[in-house]
This record gives sequence, structure tokens and C-alpha cells, in this order.
Amino acid sequence: MQANDAPNGGPLAGLRVLELGHFVAAPFATRLLGDLGAEIIKVEPPGGDPVRQWGARHNGHAPWWSVHARNKRCIALDLKRPEARDIVLGLVKHCDALVENFRPGQLEKLGLGAEALKAARPDLVIARISGYGQDGPYRDRAAFGVIGEAIGGLRHLTDHPPGTTDLPPVRVGVSLGDSVAGIYAALGVVAALWRRDHRQAPPGPGAEIDVALTESVFSLLEGALPDYGTLGTVRQPSGGGIATAAPTNAYRARDGVWVLIAANSDPLFRRLATLMEQPELLEDPRFAGNQARVANVAELDARIGAWAAGFDGAALEAALAGADIPSTRVFTVADCAADPQFRARQMVREVEDPLHGTMLHPGVVPRVDGAMPPPRSTGPEVGADTDAVLGGLLGLPPEQLERLEAEGVLRRNG
Repeated sequence: MQANDAPNGGPLAGLRVLELGHFVAAPFATRLLGDLGAEIIKVEPPGGDPVRQWGARHNGHAPWWSVHARNKRCIALDLKRPEARDIVLGLVKHCDALVENFRPGQLEKLGLGAEALKAARPDLVIARISGYGQDGPYRDRAAFGVIGEAIGGLRHLTDHPPGTTDLPPVRVGVSLGDSVAGIYAALGVVAALWRRDHRQAPPGPGAEIDVALTESVFSLLEGALPDYGTLGTVRQPSGGGIATAAPTNAYRARDGVWVLIAANSDPLFRRLATLMEQPELLEDPRFAGNQARVANVAELDARIGAWAAGFDGAALEAALAGADIPSTRVFTVADCAADPQFRARQMVREVEDPLHGTMLHPGVVPRVDGAMPPPRSTGPEVGADTDAVLGGLLGLPPEQLERLEAEGVLRRNG
């Protein structure tokens, strides 16, 4: 693996990854690798990754970019230009892995297909993220994370129960399909590098990792597929609850605060019934065991909801915590930012960003040996590292970089 000049490193220090990514999935994968110490070189078009323009603006920049591109060295190239292709292939020689999320076939059109990449570095690990995968009848279809969530079955399950509303099926409020695919891609990169560098002597060839947004989401559906395959049942959306356990739902307190109560094991249900001062729930055959509670969940939720409505949210939370019942109010991001547990574990931390000043970043997941390293860098301006990377790794002199910029091949220094 290549040297990593970042101080203090991390478990992936020494790994260098080239990112040919845009929007969410591939950049999220490389962010995870970068958080764990890898050196990430991100290639974006001269106009910048589209995510730079997403969300609210502060000082002319999207705050999300600070996190999305942290621990990355950003260079700007027009990949449609042959000179840019040659630069990428030159960088590949110095990298252990490459992560991309173009539509299948697009990199081949640019002269950067797997054959060309492996010719530049035979032991390169290539992670390819796409909507439907690199083959199959849907491979050429356009897709974003939300499409993966729909085809993967999640959008159906996150909806309200059938017959309760005519509103569109509810989606998760973030690009979950993209992020899950990014996690799988990062895992695939690490697994392939382990095989390459540790399972063979001498080190073996690289690998191609194929991650589909649709398959990434589909893999999360727990028992839905085996239930359908053996019983013919199609799991239906259940709103705030879940079809396999009860009680587990959100209940509105007197002051309008929603509090989640997950008392779906028999011991927990006994604690809840005792706290509610309704011992008759424990004698009722409709609620004897999880299967019975699931079959009669509407009645059970109504009983718990009526009880919860007698408390303000804070008092309800305190009573449930005192009974050691898994529970919490529904957090907003403001609640997360102020939460003492997140703060104590540095999952919410203040970071100095040259584009924004002092701002909040989420911490690193997972922790390794208890470490929670601060970002080595925050998301920079477009082309901020073009000179340093191309001059340092490829030895391109300033006059050549100036010429390439004048010709529109690259963008330098923001």
C-alpha cells in the first residue's frame, strides 16, 4: 500500500483511494474510508460535484460539503478530455483502490474502463456503484437512491398502513439507498484489499466490486423475502410500528411530544404493564406472547396511547427510563446536537472549517480502539489540491499545469 502522509493515521493509514464519484454513494464510501485513515483523492469536474450546490448555503457554500468531502484531496478534471484520462491513469498507478458511481459503460466511453485501469495497475481494487449493477436487463437504466429504495422494497414498508391515507408512500428523509450502497462499497474495498495483500504470498491481483443501489436496500428487508417464499405473505407497511413485534411504536404525550416505546419482549411488556398500573394486560390472552400482541396490536397501541396521553413528554420519558424500558422522544437534529451522550462520545463535535468557521461535524463510525480522530481536513473548494496532487504524485511542473488549465483540462486552486 502507499504511504499516507496524514499525521496520526488510522487503521487504514497507508491506503490511497481514487474517487471518481459524484452525488452521494461513491463519495460516501470514500468518506468512510477517509474517516478511518485512508488518503482519498477525489476527482470532480471543473464545475464541482453537484452536491456542492445541495441544501442550504453559508458563506456561499453548502455546509454538507464540509462533511461529504472531509479528509479528501480534491482535484478538478474534465474527464471527457484525453489529457485528463491520461492524468487519471497516471494517478491510478499510485493508488490501491478506485471507487466510482457512473452509469455502467460510462467510464469505458471515457477510456477509463476496467481494462485500462488494470493495465495501469494490475492489482487495483475497483469498486463500482450503480443503480442496478453492472449486468442484467436493468443495467442501463438511470437510478438514484430513492429508486433503489423503491425497487428494493423499502419505500413500500415505510408507508402508512393501507387504507389510512391517500398521501404518497413516505420516504426516509435522507438518501438512505445511496448511503447503504456506499457502506457496502467501502466494506467490499477493505475485503478485496485484505484478500490481495494478506491471503496470498506474494500479494495477488486486484478485484472488481459490484454494488447496486437496489440490491443494497433489498438486503435490509430482514425476513420479508423468506416469509414470502415459504408462506406467500407480503409484508405490509405498518406506520410507526413493525409487523414482527409489539408493542413498539410512537405514542403522543399530552404536550404533543412523540415518545417511542419498545417493550416487545415478555419481560419488557411486564414492566410496561406494571408501570401503566394495568396488570390485567398480563392476564389478557390477546397480549400473551409476542405473536398474540402483534395480532392485536391496534387494541394494544390504543391502550398504551391513552396512558401516554396522560403525561407530558419529559415526564413520560422519565417514567419509562426509571422502569428500564427502551424509550425516547423523537429527536430532531437540534436534539442530536445537544445530546450529552453524542457529545460525550464526540459524535457531535466542533470543527474549524476555512469556508465556514466553527461548525458541527458528525464523528467517525465505527470507533477503532476507542479513537475518535478529528477530520484531517474539511471539504475544500473546487480544485484546491490539483497542484499538490498532480505536482507531487505525477511530477507535473507548474507550467504544464498552467497550460492544462488554460486548455480547460483541469481547474486549480479554487
